[in-house]
Amino acid sequence: MPLALGPLVIPLVIACALFMEAMDSTVLVTALPAMARDLGHDPVSLKLAVTSYVMSLGMFIPVCGWVADRFGPRTVFRTAIGIFVAGALLSASSTSLAMLVVARFIQGVGGAMMVPVGRIIIFRSVPKTEFVRAMIYLTVPAQLGPIVGPILGGFMTTYLHWRLIFLVSVPTGALAIYLAGRYIEDRREPHPGRLDWPGFALSALGGGAAMLGLSLIDGTLIAPSTAAWMAAAGGLLLLVYVFYARHVERPLLDLRFFQIPTFNASVAGGALFRVGLGALPFLLPLMLQEGLGMTAFASGSITCATAFGALFMRSMALRILHRLGFRRVLIYNAVLSALAIAACGLFMPGTPHWLIWTVVLLGGFFPSMQFTSLNALAYADLDSRDVGRATSLASVVQQVSLGMGVTVSGVALNLTRDLHGREAFLWTDFWPAFLLMGLLIVASIPITARLPHNAGDEITRQKSKA
Repeated sequence: MPLALGPLVIPLVIACALFMEAMDSTVLVTALPAMARDLGHDPVSLKLAVTSYVMSLGMFIPVCGWVADRFGPRTVFRTAIGIFVAGALLSASSTSLAMLVVARFIQGVGGAMMVPVGRIIIFRSVPKTEFVRAMIYLTVPAQLGPIVGPILGGFMTTYLHWRLIFLVSVPTGALAIYLAGRYIEDRREPHPGRLDWPGFALSALGGGAAMLGLSLIDGTLIAPSTAAWMAAAGGLLLLVYVFYARHVERPLLDLRFFQIPTFNASVAGGALFRVGLGALPFLLPLMLQEGLGMTAFASGSITCATAFGALFMRSMALRILHRLGFRRVLIYNAVLSALAIAACGLFMPGTPHWLIWTVVLLGGFFPSMQFTSLNALAYADLDSRDVGRATSLASVVQQVSLGMGVTVSGVALNLTRDLHGREAFLWTDFWPAFLLMGLLIVASIPITARLPHNAGDEITRQKSKA
């Protein structure tokens, strides 16, 4: 590795991939209504393009560590970027919803390996003295993606063509592949051990079938009865995995971590919160464009406010946690988050844009505090040797929860429209879905309320000293 650029060139290479993935999802949701019209479907049907990507992440994230150790992190990282870019090109050339869903699933395979393996590379390559700075470099693109994505996606969709939004990742991906081959060493573990193949098959097939079946229950691509059977089969496989995981020493997804109160509150309680919040990036652009008649560009200029709210909250999160503690923050902030999300359902024609932008800003502000708290709390009582396996379990639950938010909100939106006997959406069709998402966020409170008052205090004390 050329030493002139220093060790921080590695985080910058990983940051290219992280920016590419962070921007991809926010670019897509802004263009969903235009994509739906071209592909001959209603906008809610395009939720499949979102859930298929998230489903793929949930299926393949658990094995990314083993794959990196088995084949080398640099090789896997570059291959993952190539798969992601190939999926983007397939998405750009899709002529049907089914083809788009398959293309997004392929992109998810790349995304599942790309970012986690990139973090593994940083952990193994960057000196400890430079680690904090490396994490800062890695955080910046994750923050910029949700800001740039909606605006860029809205501009391309309004003034050019939605297919171009998928081509944005091509030059970034090519640059990342080149830089990774030039500056990243292929350090691998000599004995990665055996992969839990039965656990991978049961969890991946079960989770994938259950989520896909629920997403297709509206009869978009297959008969509702077939989708219901698919969801039921997936649920059965997941039950078999629960039984299997209890009788294996080191299962792929170790459910025994849920016996730790702080981890359970973070992941189980956080799952309900993420289901509620996961619908916002999907519902909000639809409401602004289909309900209020905005262009994709105007919609993107508003939805990016959530990212600004999240950025502002991150500068305050540690001080708030240190003063109030995890339990109180998770309870009261969940209520504030639910109110901010539900308030989006009150938008109507004539609502001032500055007021919409402010409410959407709060819809990023309070949830960012919740995510920061939940993510930190997950590690409060874990042993260092268990961090990797616990992270895999938490990551899968997080991704599935976000995908379920899109699925549930889509079903609620369709039901409201069908009850009124309309084919097109009106602004009055959206408030029940936003209200439902707010109630799901509130439903996370009983789980976090069981935490002791001093839960996670050790984390905030250590970070305050730092």
